Amino acid sequence: MNCEREQALQHTSSRLGSLRDRWRSASAAAGWRYPGDWAVPEVDTVCAAALAGQDLAEALSALGRARARAGATLPETLADLAALHAVLTVPHELVSPNPDATPAALLRRTAESWAEAATAPAECGADPLTGLSTAAYLRVRVGEMYREARRAGTTAGDRFSAVVISLDLSATSGWSRLMASVLLAECLREVFDGGETVAALGSSVVLVIARRGDGVGHRAAAARHRVASALMADPALVGIGVRVRGQVLPGSEEEAREMLRELARG
Repeated sequence: MNCEREQALQHTSSRLGSLRDRWRSASAAAGWRYPGDWAVPEVDTVCAAALAGQDLAEALSALGRARARAGATLPETLADLAALHAVLTVPHELVSPNPDATPAALLRRTAESWAEAATAPAECGADPLTGLSTAAYLRVRVGEMYREARRAGTTAGDRFSAVVISLDLSATSGWSRLMASVLLAECLREVFDGGETVAALGSSVVLVIARRGDGVGHRAAAARHRVASALMADPALVGIGVRVRGQVLPGSEEEAREMLRELARG
């Protein structure tokens, strides 16, 4: 009985993975610009509901909110929905997503949920999964940095250094994706422990801001080594790449906010 149950679970997992992969490919063909931020946990929820023959409304509502929080535009989100509908309509062939063919009820539910999240007041504080500062807090901090620089008659780039640390989670989903994000946060808190701003811009991207002349370059290299070693130590996370790079702060606060939006998309 246990063997039969295990086989059934493996079969379900295989079907879910196959559907997710076809959806990802169709969404990319429809113009999804940032592969690294596509596979949010809500994708698996939608796939599971579809395979179980359940109504997709609630799952798509959650996905719409997740897409908005990640910075996806409404046209991108609806093109992604069209890709899902095409894959579900033609189960075993290459598909060409057609937004006009998506049922109006699904379009409306997804769009309303996207708009709800996109227009909600930003919440500052800590990310509940990683404990890092949120993107909303980072936007506030960036404003403070640029005002400080203006008052001193200099630029934010002259006073602060920024480092982007990102994971390649494009081929990862579910529990492994969450664990990789938590592990990344733990390693960065250990390395950047001197009052730097360490903020999660998404499940796979973290931005660190520190004052210049604070040994940021050496600690960034140490962070990359520590994160890579920790990933290699967990069999479920082997193969996830880590990238660390310096980020030039632009001349204006408005340009900096646009930079944050782009970084959050991977």
